[in-house]
Amino acid sequence: MIRKFLGLSILLFICQVSIAQQGTASPYSFLGIGDLKFKGTTENRSMGGMSVYSDSLHLNLQNPAAFGSLQFTTYTLGASYGQLKLESPSGTDKGSSTALDYLAVGFPLSKKMGIGFGILPFSSVGYNFEGIGETGITSTPNKFAQYEGEGGLNSVFLSLGYKVTKNFSVGATASYNFGNIKNQNTEFLGELDEDGNFIRTLNYGTRSKDESKLSGLSYNLGAYYQTKFNEKLSLTTSLTFSPQSDIKSDNTRELLALNLSGTGGELVSPGQLDQVDLGDKETTDLTLPTKTALGVGLGERNKWFAGIEYTFLNSSNFGNSLTTIENVSYENSSKVSLGGFYVPKYNSFTSYWERVTYRAGIRYEHTGITIRNEDLNDFGISFGVGLPVGRTISNLNLGVEFGQRGTTNAGLIKENYVNFHLSLSLNDRWFIKRKYN
Repeated sequence: MIRKFLGLSILLFICQVSIAQQGTASPYSFLGIGDLKFKGTTENRSMGGMSVYSDSLHLNLQNPAAFGSLQFTTYTLGASYGQLKLESPSGTDKGSSTALDYLAVGFPLSKKMGIGFGILPFSSVGYNFEGIGETGITSTPNKFAQYEGEGGLNSVFLSLGYKVTKNFSVGATASYNFGNIKNQNTEFLGELDEDGNFIRTLNYGTRSKDESKLSGLSYNLGAYYQTKFNEKLSLTTSLTFSPQSDIKSDNTRELLALNLSGTGGELVSPGQLDQVDLGDKETTDLTLPTKTALGVGLGERNKWFAGIEYTFLNSSNFGNSLTTIENVSYENSSKVSLGGFYVPKYNSFTSYWERVTYRAGIRYEHTGITIRNEDLNDFGISFGVGLPVGRTISNLNLGVEFGQRGTTNAGLIKENYVNFHLSLSLNDRWFIKRKYN
């Protein structure tokens, strides 16, 4: 037992360091507190992000009520690799990112109660782009600008689930969110010649460095209800609700004057960094909006399952008050996920591939972000497999997701992405009573 907890503590530390690294290459992570990350497992993501289904062997990080059904101690670890193709009216570009998505452990406390804890990312910032006038997100005439950012928000969580009856479970999750976001803007003003080429008529510019240290608590409540139609078919419904919470942000801003050297066009600084007095913005509150998800699904135990889930996010007041971005507004967002799985024969002794779980899903998300009167929408299709590890109940999960976000209208950027996901779900027994001394 001591070795297990010691090994787990080391893994949590490694995961915390890894999750803090850049987990996105999207220029849209420039907005708010970055890209909001998917807070579920590879198994869920391979089914369009749907969290309706739960069982006694796998962790469901989206609905804490699922922990009440655990029969074994379950370790799960997930990682991903993403490739991104960026399209704009002025050309194309590519990017990639690698991230450790989550590390979690869950185990039963009794036949009706289970507990889980772990760490996963909440948001991620990782962008580097530049432009003249139109940058794909912002637009200021006669300005050359370069934007860079990194960091994000992470969550350490503790979940508890309880089976009120055989068919009905409830649960709650408390999360401590923490992180650091750094944004840097370098700007030069000038004018355009007759051919539309930018001329730096001013040989100096400015570089602004913003840093926000974030911390705060958030909560998630969940419920599951399952009923049988007959000996084979079961109907499952799920509900999760996250109330609005605030994240404290301690902010600093440094300003540096830059000169453009006459030879080579290199940037040099004639002076020291100046600390800017932010006044009442030295400490601000970022609002994590209310989130509600409702799902329903139909399936046969150990054979197949199909479900649909609708998620609503009251994100109209979402953003980072330290940074004001022109032509960007927020409204309430929503997401529809449809997915499921199929297992040919879970207890087959003759064919390994009959024991494999095959997953697929589709989702459409209205992100609630509007740029230059254009909505930023996200669409994705996902596929995955759950590969049994030998004759054990543990498994290796592989998934791939193809998607598109944004548009090239109004000079914006369209993202075409492919995300590869990998996770391990390992099962064990803790707290076994000895029959003999």
